[in-house]
Amino acid sequence: MAYEFTNSKGTKYYLHFKDVNLKGGRQQRIYFFAKDIRDGSLDAVPDAYEVMETQRTGMPILRKKK
Repeated sequence: MAYEFTNSKGTKYYLHFKDVNLKGGRQQRIYFFAKDIRDGSLDAVPDAYEVMETQRTGMPILRKKK
């Protein structure tokens, strides 16, 4: 089951990841939220990250724990 986050406006978002290739040839994993469950969904938030909601749009984002 994908990790689900409900923002203050009541919209549900699901956490996903994708491995991308950067211009220098380096591979990096990115995390993003979507309104539907797609390939690459995650069951939990990675250990070094926490979920927060942007004040202006209400979109959830991941940030590294302080």
